[in-house]
Amino acid sequence: MNATTSGDYVVRAIRADEWEAVKRLRLVALRDPVADIAFLETYDDALGRPDSFYRERAARSAEEPSGARQFVAEAADGEWAGTVTVLIEEAGSVDWAGLPVERRQGHVVGVFVRPEHRGSGLVKALFDAGVTWARERGAERVRLLVHEDNPRAQGAYRKAGFVPSGVTVQLESDGGKREFEFVLLWPA
Repeated sequence: MNATTSGDYVVRAIRADEWEAVKRLRLVALRDPVADIAFLETYDDALGRPDSFYRERAARSAEEPSGARQFVAEAADGEWAGTVTVLIEEAGSVDWAGLPVERRQGHVVGVFVRPEHRGSGLVKALFDAGVTWARERGAERVRLLVHEDNPRAQGAYRKAGFVPSGVTVQLESDGGKREFEFVLLWPA
């Protein structure tokens, strides 16, 4: 398993046997004050999922080859300080919002850093791990979607090198609010 060190953290892919830690961190993330606009699931929904859901999610992420990989930043004391998941989207498919996928790409989801670890460069370190993984799998770019009312996240993503692509997704479930696509491109 590849792991990188970033300051006082080790950034690495999760292991299949870490499903309980995956579940705990997800529940913490869903208690964040902006969770309602940052995640597509509620705390109650996540809490109500059976343990088998988290076991399967962790196992799929740890498989090779895999179409998704979850990375965590582990602090010196063993606490998971943050996480990011990257999904591989295939050219010619359609994404969750019904938009066509024009090229093989990584799609970043589930970004979360515990409040006491924010501002430490951890988001960039997590993105670096996820982007490297996606590139190794032939992704031509990496993208993410961020809610229009989440300027903190938008700023963190810009700082990590992502830029708005001009694509927006209308959220019917959120009164017509929008999510903006941000992309990270690299030379061909």
